[in-house]
Amino acid sequence: MEKIYQYIKDHATEPSEALAWVEKQTHVRTNHARMLSGAVQGQIMRMLVQTSGASRILELGTFTGYSAICLASAMPDGGHLDTLEINDELEDLILEGFERAGLADVIDLHIGDCKETLRRFREEGREYDLVYMDANKREYPEYYELVFDMVRPGGLILADNVLWDGKVCENPMPQDKQTLGIARFNDMVTEDRRVESVILPLRDGLNLIRKKA
Repeated sequence: MEKIYQYIKDHATEPSEALAWVEKQTHVRTNHARMLSGAVQGQIMRMLVQTSGASRILELGTFTGYSAICLASAMPDGGHLDTLEINDELEDLILEGFERAGLADVIDLHIGDCKETLRRFREEGREYDLVYMDANKREYPEYYELVFDMVRPGGLILADNVLWDGKVCENPMPQDKQTLGIARFNDMVTEDRRVESVILPLRDGLNLIRKKA
């Protein structure tokens, strides 16, 4: 599988200089570089934004900003992205990446608890064309409920890591909170008649969810 992924990566559009910088800095300045979205998934998200025309985007879980840059760089003129991150130690790295990508004016970074920020956004009546979820896995079900009414009819929700290293498929399934949270989320989406969805077996699994019009 590693050889196949490398082949796919070698035949995908090459990441920008800003993304290459973020990837390098993530390896140098953090201990969790495997959390990076990466070139292949980043390009898929770019193309989803381009084909859907999404101009209002919400991201849950910025990490070092790689995926935010991918999403925001594909928005049409006038687009805006809100990204939420709980780790304030990453703020300087994130903001420098946005500056290098020329996207500082179209991305707002919100540092703090994700659920609290989402509740505030709901009260403010914010609406989004696309939501990308990549924050605390045990809280995916709660994120889904909080963001759903903020997604416009026909809009998209992308949820990362929904295969969780295959743990959601094991029998018996591990009972840690992260695995249980993701498994419950996947079941919620499957049973939700307001949406249509498919899990893409990309890296650790990407659930592509479309809110019906």
